[in-house]
Amino acid sequence: MDQLSFLSALVLGVVEGLTEFLPVSSTGHLIVAGSLLRYTGDQAKMFEIVIQAGAILAVVWEYRARFGSVIAGLFSERRAQRFALNLVVAFIPAAGLGFLFGKAIKAHLFAPVPVAIAFVIGALVIIWAERRQQVSPGAVRVTSVDDMTWQDALKVGLAQCFALLPGTSRSGATIIGGMLFGLSRTAATEFSFFLAVPTLFAATAYTLWKDGHFLRAHDLPAFSVGFVAAFVSAFVCVRWLIRYVSHHNFLPFAWYRIAFGLVILFTAWSGIVRWD
Repeated sequence: MDQLSFLSALVLGVVEGLTEFLPVSSTGHLIVAGSLLRYTGDQAKMFEIVIQAGAILAVVWEYRARFGSVIAGLFSERRAQRFALNLVVAFIPAAGLGFLFGKAIKAHLFAPVPVAIAFVIGALVIIWAERRQQVSPGAVRVTSVDDMTWQDALKVGLAQCFALLPGTSRSGATIIGGMLFGLSRTAATEFSFFLAVPTLFAATAYTLWKDGHFLRAHDLPAFSVGFVAAFVSAFVCVRWLIRYVSHHNFLPFAWYRIAFGLVILFTAWSGIVRWD
């Protein structure tokens, strides 16, 4: 499909918004959805970057007071300085590896079957992490984002590197990584939200600078539909997830990942769906 329809833009925007901050991999879902809609290629990747920016803007809006207080106190408040330092420290590992190996990863792993395999493997890690925290609740050292040290942030940043593999899930890698390194489920989830802002805005800016020529004037209406759909659905999802993690674990997402991955692998093996 060369021309993106409004319906496809709406569907993909909602998929991005609902999956960006859940441990289920937005990239994996977009690869599968794009294959089903026959919307793939360079322009499709540009569209994914645009709707990703819409989802990230939802986090900025939800936490606008927190980001505003950090910016205002950056040169005077210790709390704001520590928060900013932690974001920088956590951002660097994945940014460096993405710059070095991002092109090779996209060339070889951005396809439904590798994504499906990553879905299943990621689900097993989530199950392991949740059961570990249930068995050893004393392993939780950090219950608030404000209590994190730069070493905690670095560990979460290293965990985020696994998200370079499509299907792993950036939010899943940072949340589950944070839990394994001693963060509470709530603290790990909130820090994942905050870390998404510099990480994904940097990826968006880099892609627009490098591949901006794929963004054509007549595509702007459909791209705008996807952007707005991603913003609205991500805003709803973020608010829901904040409430969810205070009383529930991530095991349902693990079972969903296994089911989703197995369906993709079965349909690819049987030939029911011809995955691009």
